[in-house]
Amino acid sequence: MAKKSKARKTAAKTTRTAAGRKSSAQKTARRPARSTRTPATTGRKTAKPSRQAARPARKAASRVADVRGAEVRRDVGGVRLEAGRAGNGRVKRMIYPPGYKWSVHTKPYVDSDLCMHAHVGFLVQGRIDVVYADGCVEVFEAPQVVAVAPGHDGHVVGREPAVLIEFDFERDTVSRFGMPEAHTHEES
Repeated sequence: MAKKSKARKTAAKTTRTAAGRKSSAQKTARRPARSTRTPATTGRKTAKPSRQAARPARKAASRVADVRGAEVRRDVGGVRLEAGRAGNGRVKRMIYPPGYKWSVHTKPYVDSDLCMHAHVGFLVQGRIDVVYADGCVEVFEAPQVVAVAPGHDGHVVGREPAVLIEFDFERDTVSRFGMPEAHTHEES
């Protein structure tokens, strides 16, 4: 029995899909393994530069498709904001990355110590803890309806981004939704 030549062996190993491309299993089999470890023998991952330490992760938001019909798309303090008009109001999708905290990532862009915007909507994914000036904490975990009064700080808890579908009337959100101007302990 004759041995197959090297070229014939390689050709036999390379099967193609219906579209004519190599299967993903074959592609990965030929790639060298990538290492996230440093060349040092410690086995630890490399430390991020200190200027990056305050930034929240943005990986997850980049995998989400853009909202069709959104007139505004921007990133503010690591948060992905997409908004579109709906009558006299707006519908927004806010993607808060893991590690996000309002007082660290957004406060530098505004002129107040706390977020003075009311938030009304639906938390689709993730968990957000909201802390008011008086120390009161509200925990929102998806899937959940969200109503947050002005005068708060907030942060994402856990490893997944928090995705909030929000409805607002810009500066008139509080009055249009009949919300309190600031956090109270009264139930409505």
